[in-house]
Amino acid sequence: MSLDLSNYELVWPTELLVSEGERILRSASPSWETKAKWLMTESLAGTTAVADFEEVRSQKAASDDPWPPAVSGWGAPRAGMDKRDWFTELIQRAPEIRHAAAPRPYWPQRHDSGLSHDGSTPRDSRRDFTRIIREFADNGYLVEAFGEECVDDPDELPDASEVIDQRLGIPDLWPLAPESWDQDTFYGLVEVFHDLVSRPRMRRFHSYNACGWHHSEFHNGPARALYRWRVNNLLREAGIGYELAVEGEDLGRLVGVTDVARSQLMHRALSDSAPDITGRIRHAIALFRGRDTSAESKRSAIVTLAGILEERRSLIKEKVGRPDEGALFEIANRYDLRHRRTDQRGNYDEAFLDWIFWWYLATVELTNRLIASRNLD
Repeated sequence: MSLDLSNYELVWPTELLVSEGERILRSASPSWETKAKWLMTESLAGTTAVADFEEVRSQKAASDDPWPPAVSGWGAPRAGMDKRDWFTELIQRAPEIRHAAAPRPYWPQRHDSGLSHDGSTPRDSRRDFTRIIREFADNGYLVEAFGEECVDDPDELPDASEVIDQRLGIPDLWPLAPESWDQDTFYGLVEVFHDLVSRPRMRRFHSYNACGWHHSEFHNGPARALYRWRVNNLLREAGIGYELAVEGEDLGRLVGVTDVARSQLMHRALSDSAPDITGRIRHAIALFRGRDTSAESKRSAIVTLAGILEERRSLIKEKVGRPDEGALFEIANRYDLRHRRTDQRGNYDEAFLDWIFWWYLATVELTNRLIASRNLD
C-alpha cells in the first residue's frame, strides 16, 4: 500500500520541499537520512512524518531479515519498503500534502475583543515579522552571517548589530525590538534579512555541557525562497501593499503588489526573452515597480521597453501590418516619454504611464512568442 499522507501538513512551499528532497535523494552520502529528517522537521508540521520515517527499517536491515515483520498503522510503509523508498515516495507525492492552515478563531477573535492570537494586544506586522526571524534564527538560518556559539570553540562571534548596520546604516538593531522601528526601518530589515538567511542542510547535536544543535552545509537559495514565501504571506495578511520580488533585478526587494495576471506577464517576459533582452527587461521592471518608484522612473522603464520594440519593428510590421504598427510607437513619440520635445504632450495622469508600461511589456512578450514560433517553422 502507499503512504498515508493524510496526517502530514506542509509549512513550506511544495516546490521547495520537492527540490530539497530530490537533492537529498541524489546523494550517496551516509548522512542522507540525517538530512532527510532535518528537512521533514522543517517543512512538515509536528513530528509525525519523522516518527514514521524512523520506524522504517534501513535498506541493510530489510535485506538481512528473512522474515520481515508485518507493518500497519498510520504512515506504515508497504512490505519491503526501506527508508529511501519511503522518502522517495514522500517527495514524489508532496503535491498531495495539504498546507497547514491557521487554527479556527478562538474566543477573543470571535468576539471582536481586538486581541491577538496570544491574547495580548492587536496584531502587529512588526511583531509577527520578529517571530519569523526568531524561527529562522532558531533553525540556524543566520549562523552563516552571525556565527554560532560552541563550548569547544569559544571564538569571538561577529557582532550581529554591526552586520546589519553595515548593510542598512542603522545601528543597534539586534536583538530585534519591533516597538522601536519606524516604517523605513521595518521595511529595511525585511530586505536585509532576505540577504542574510542561509539554510543549513545538515545539523548535529552537541551534547557536551548542553551545547545544543550545530548547523552546517549552508545554501542561501532555498533559505531566500522560504523567506520570501513566509514574509509575503505576512505582508498580504497585514494588508500591506508591498511584497518581496521573487525574480528580476530587484529580487528580494519590496515592490508594489500587482494582480496575478500581471505578475504572470512579468514572469513570462523575463523567462522567455533572449539573453541580450532579459537584462533590459529586468531593469525596466525594477524601475517600474520599486517601492520608491516615481513618474520619472516609470518613464525610463517605458523608454527601455520602447527601445526593445524599435529593434523588433520589422517583425511587428510583418505580423501586424501598416499602418496599425505605427500606433504602437506614436504614443511614445507624441507624449513626453522618449524625446521630451516642447511640442509633445506632458500634462497627463500618472495612471497613463502604468497603462503604457503594461501595454509595451505585453507587446514584448507577444514578440517573444512570434520569434519562438518563427524559429519552429
